[in-house]
Amino acid sequence: MSEMLSEAAVDQLFRTARTYNAWLPKEVTDEQLHAIYELAKFGPTSANSSPMRVVFVKSKEAKETLAPFLSDNNRAKTLAAPVTAIVGTDHAFYDKLPQLFPHADARSWFVGNQPLIDTTAFRNSSLQGAYLMLAARTVGLDCGPMSGFDNAGVDNAFFAGTTVKSNFLVNLGYGDASRDLFPRSPRLSFEEACRIA
Repeated sequence: MSEMLSEAAVDQLFRTARTYNAWLPKEVTDEQLHAIYELAKFGPTSANSSPMRVVFVKSKEAKETLAPFLSDNNRAKTLAAPVTAIVGTDHAFYDKLPQLFPHADARSWFVGNQPLIDTTAFRNSSLQGAYLMLAARTVGLDCGPMSGFDNAGVDNAFFAGTTVKSNFLVNLGYGDASRDLFPRSPRLSFEEACRIA
C-alpha cells in the first residue's frame, strides 16, 4: 500500500502550485524535459492508448514560429517562458496499440470508427497533458497552461504531414511570483461539486 505524500509534496503539486504568467530568466534544461516525459508517460490512459504528442518549443526560431498563432493576451508571457509545450493529440494513436496493448487486438477496436477515435484521442491526450503538468511540478518547474491560440496555424507549423492536432499549450519554467500572479480564484466545495452515491 502506498503512503500519503509529504505535506510539502502535496503543496508543490496542488495546494500552493499556481498558474504563472511571468517567468524568471532561468533555463529549463533538455534533461528536465526528458525527466518530465519519463514521469508523465506512466499516467493511465484507455487501453494504454497514449495519444499525447508533445513539441517542447524552446529555441528562438521555434518561438518565432509559434508567436503569430498566439492570442494577443498570451503572446508576451509565452515568448518570455523558457519553454512552451504544445500538447498534441495523435488521431492515429491506435497504430501504436500492438506495441502498447499487446495482449489484445485493440487496434481493431478503433479502425474505421472515427467518433470513437476522436473521443478517445482527445480525452486521453487531455489526461496526459494534466500528467505532464504534475510531472513538471514534480521536477520543480511551474506551469502556465492555456488555450487562446490558433490551433490550425499551430498544427500547420508544427504537425504538418502528421495525424497530430494541437490540444493546448503549457508554458514551463520558474514562475515569477512578484509579477502578474493573480490571487487564487475560488474553487467549488466538495458539496457543490461531488456526491457519494
